Amino acid sequence: MNNSELKPLVVIGGGGHASVIVDILRQQHRKILAIVCPESITQRRVFSGLTHLKNDDDVLNFSPNTVNLVNGVGMLPKSGLRRKLNEYYLSLGYSFETVISDNAQVSLFAEIEEGAQVFTGSIIQAGTVIGAHTIVNSGVIIEHDNMIGEYNHIAPKAVLCGQVNTHNDVYIGANATVIQNVTLEKGAIVGAGAIVTRNVLSKQICYPSRTVIKK
Repeated sequence: MNNSELKPLVVIGGGGHASVIVDILRQQHRKILAIVCPESITQRRVFSGLTHLKNDDDVLNFSPNTVNLVNGVGMLPKSGLRRKLNEYYLSLGYSFETVISDNAQVSLFAEIEEGAQVFTGSIIQAGTVIGAHTIVNSGVIIEHDNMIGEYNHIAPKAVLCGQVNTHNDVYIGANATVIQNVTLEKGAIVGAGAIVTRNVLSKQICYPSRTVIKK
């Protein structure tokens, strides 16, 4: 499918996460009709030349039949804003675009579900499924046969070894490592730099060890 056959896009959010998304989309020559954000976006050059709308309900001026939405709101642990926005617009009949950087390496035998976002430098191997609306951030490595739930955020440089299973709403911090055959249940949080060697239960937090230097 060439770009002329793809729906134009409306991006929700104007912060750092949205800027990375828009950078990917502009490199792919996608048509972006508007950035929807209550705050100023002029400080980020990547938004230059794009229409800026300031109210969430401005999205409703675009028919669900003629545009797709892109959620440019990032995800922090225990923050439900990203899901709340998605569910609101999905209930009105809108669809969310799946965004995959041209500089990500995604196996032809992996599955990326609707609304997921895969950033530059990420590697997703064969047999892996990335759930709907999940963020796979820059430089993430997801090995073979992972089952990644919906609304996960896998932060930059995290590594998931083979056959990891994450439920919905899981957050994996930057540079964390999850070894093979581990399950992270719904709402689990893995701190930046942690090494996970056993299952993490629902809403549990896995902290990394810290180095303490004593004088």
